[in-house]
Amino acid sequence: MADSRVRGRTRRGVFAGVLVAGLAVSALLLVAVSRGALAASFAVSGTSFKISADRLEGTGFVQFGGVDGGPEGAHAVSPSAFRTVVLDNFCQSASLRSLPVVGDVTLRIASPGEGGMSATDIVLGVAEQRGDLTLLNPQIGVDAGQVSKGPPGVVGPPGGFGQQADRATIVAPRIEAWSAAASTLRLKNSLLTLHNGGGECY
Repeated sequence: MADSRVRGRTRRGVFAGVLVAGLAVSALLLVAVSRGALAASFAVSGTSFKISADRLEGTGFVQFGGVDGGPEGAHAVSPSAFRTVVLDNFCQSASLRSLPVVGDVTLRIASPGEGGMSATDIVLGVAEQRGDLTLLNPQIGVDAGQVSKGPPGVVGPPGGFGQQADRATIVAPRIEAWSAAASTLRLKNSLLTLHNGGGECY
């Protein structure tokens, strides 16, 4: 089916349902957490989301194994955290299933251009990550409970596998995640759209 934006008249109840569902998913990316909090400290929804960009540049990178939990059950994730991160031509999308009357809809947020998205002390509950990765001064196989290069207080389970680096660069990142939390987040010239039959970032 060809991608098309949701247009035309709609009942007030349907519009409210789409709006509330969209805001609930967006909150996963926009929620602020106190210093040292983990992304897994809040319950996640039953919907994962996708992130794509031309390039990701991050400082203070740590990564380890973990679990995101919510009403729909637990999800194995690899919490990936950065002290600072910048993404060029940023895109985020989430599928909203079986909405009344309109059916399946994709919520998409795009911030085009260089530095479209930037954040500090961000933690992503990553389910899958693809792209060309380069790490500066990496330490691989460190105790997850002892990682120290990421956001303050962000550590994994003691004795678990962890890795960290001073800087991380990912060319053409393609990320699926269940959760995200940050101290600050900025989207330049962002545009939120709703799509029937497509619209995902990748």
